Amino acid sequence: MTETAHKPAPTLTWPQSRHCPYAPPPAYPTPGEDAPLNRMRLFDGREVWLVTGHAETRALLTDPRISADRQRADFPVLLPRNRDQRSVDLPLLGTDDPRHNEQRRMLIPGFGLKRIAALRPDIERTVGTLLDRMLAAGPGADLVAAYALPLPSMVICALLGVPYADHEFFERCSRTLLLAEDADEANAAREELRAYLRRLLEDKRGTPGGGLLDGLVNEQLADGRVDREELVMMALLLLIAGHETTANMISLGTYALLRHPGQLAALRADPALMPGAVEELLRLLSIADGMVRVATEDVEVGGVTVRAGEGLVFATPSANRDPAVYEDPGALDVRRSARHHVAFGYGVHQCLGQNLARAELEIAFSSLFARIPTLRLAVAPDEVRAKPGGTVQGLFALPVTW
Repeated sequence: MTETAHKPAPTLTWPQSRHCPYAPPPAYPTPGEDAPLNRMRLFDGREVWLVTGHAETRALLTDPRISADRQRADFPVLLPRNRDQRSVDLPLLGTDDPRHNEQRRMLIPGFGLKRIAALRPDIERTVGTLLDRMLAAGPGADLVAAYALPLPSMVICALLGVPYADHEFFERCSRTLLLAEDADEANAAREELRAYLRRLLEDKRGTPGGGLLDGLVNEQLADGRVDREELVMMALLLLIAGHETTANMISLGTYALLRHPGQLAALRADPALMPGAVEELLRLLSIADGMVRVATEDVEVGGVTVRAGEGLVFATPSANRDPAVYEDPGALDVRRSARHHVAFGYGVHQCLGQNLARAELEIAFSSLFARIPTLRLAVAPDEVRAKPGGTVQGLFALPVTW
């Protein structure tokens, strides 16, 4: 039996902020207790489905009747800053196959396991340098400004071939795009970044360097396999995602471990647990809340019928705490096998940079707690300010001392 009519008016609205920085918003339905799909109302009054079940999330994200194309007239607009999304041709995240697959294939070699393994010594050196600076300036630091943000910014700049000297500019634009109150503010920041990247890509013509963008300019762009504006937007997406998500994971993951000293002690006693601990942190924190899609045909899932044209928002923090998949899902357990999480999404749109993120997180956490064994919060836990709902989840600052 499926739900087809007489749907009650939704009481849940989007976005919802977390009370605990690493737990789902308390208003979210609870997997195992509530239905895996629930009606939700957006800022403009539109009703969509909030998907909280793990199995339903994976089923829908691999269903060809579910579209990621943000230029569709029926694609949901989640926030006021996204009002003009249909005028922005967003590659990768906002396209469907076959175009999505063509774009992804251009980039896969730059993010494959072999390429990331070759980068690990450089990441380790960068981590060492940042920790040297932090220790020399301490005791005491804002871990976001001193460590969590500069590390992925430096790494993604080196990988793409973007000058790190420009990091304050693109970090400011990124923050505005992810936190803007209205569309005008977001559009202005996007256009600043696009203009910057157009100039950067033009400077790379005929002068091949070692960065991923150098190869794309002098091969795919030169051969006509990608046009300039498409490449500009691909570069913009990679630059923002490459530093924002990992920076939030480092700071929020450190906060979570400091709040769970028993789990941190287990990691220190057995460093071999770190790869699995990173998966567990990815599951527990689920910083990329709010993936959005639209149904192109009727789809039956989780006891309801999602009608063609209806939107779906995926609550990854809830799906990653589904008791049907994880025992005691709200607990941090660094010995847990959490590889089935959906923190990187699922299906064809699964995060392209996940191998890089895992390497950065493993090195960042291992080195931080090895070099500073007395690391602790410098303020009360409830004084740490978390980012609001509707953006990549994380911390504005993390005051620590040792």
